[in-house]
Amino acid sequence: MTYTPCERISADLGKLFTCEEVNGFTRIRTPYLYPDGDVIDLFYKVSQDRPLVTDLGETKRWLLSQMTSEFLSRNQEQAIQDILLTHSVEQYRGALVVRVEPRDDLASATTRLAQATMAISNLWFLSRTRLVSSIEDEVAELFRERNVRFEANEKLGGRSGRTWRIDFHTWHPNRSSLVQVLSTGSRAAANTKANNVLAAWFDLSQLKVGAQPLRFISLFDDTLDVWNTETIRQLEELSDIAYWSESDRFVEMLTATDQG
Repeated sequence: MTYTPCERISADLGKLFTCEEVNGFTRIRTPYLYPDGDVIDLFYKVSQDRPLVTDLGETKRWLLSQMTSEFLSRNQEQAIQDILLTHSVEQYRGALVVRVEPRDDLASATTRLAQATMAISNLWFLSRTRLVSSIEDEVAELFRERNVRFEANEKLGGRSGRTWRIDFHTWHPNRSSLVQVLSTGSRAAANTKANNVLAAWFDLSQLKVGAQPLRFISLFDDTLDVWNTETIRQLEELSDIAYWSESDRFVEMLTATDQG
């Protein structure tokens, strides 16, 4: 006897899971909830003769909709990978997917995906600690991961006699760099922050020349859309520009051999 997906799920998981056909998928309404109380729906379909269960990308969409940033933090992305590995769930173009292998049963696949969905949506709580775990902390973590030697909060004297606090001084066999991090959630504060970094680079410009010249890098936290083109252009005249969303390129700048 051949059973429909809903009949199979109902037999194995009980009546807490309900099903209906929606746009070519079997929608599985689970008894689980996102942190804001929305019901978690999963979807079953046979694709290229292989049955699968997916969230159709709703979990990551929900998570991002609860945050002020367009991007997940490095810690959240790593946590997602750990969760997927724990529950044997794949990620394809933002959607969570469990392929139902012959040795598996549909109820087990549905349960695994639901558990992964709940765990990932709960990462929303990590975004609430962003003010405690600052972007500077994440940059320092990146340096440790990539074996970039650095000193944080170094104080250097400028030509004017003023002392400037530099977020990071990095060392590499090819070159050394000074990095100022520009991060704020306020458009009004963005100009003040940028002007302060601009003044620091101008006052420290003598460090860019000599036997051991330093590279100046302005690192923009572009997870929040507060920076205007004019601000970036002004800092580009005195420093190299990097973006936190392009962390690989940022590390390459720190280790590049060219002096441009």
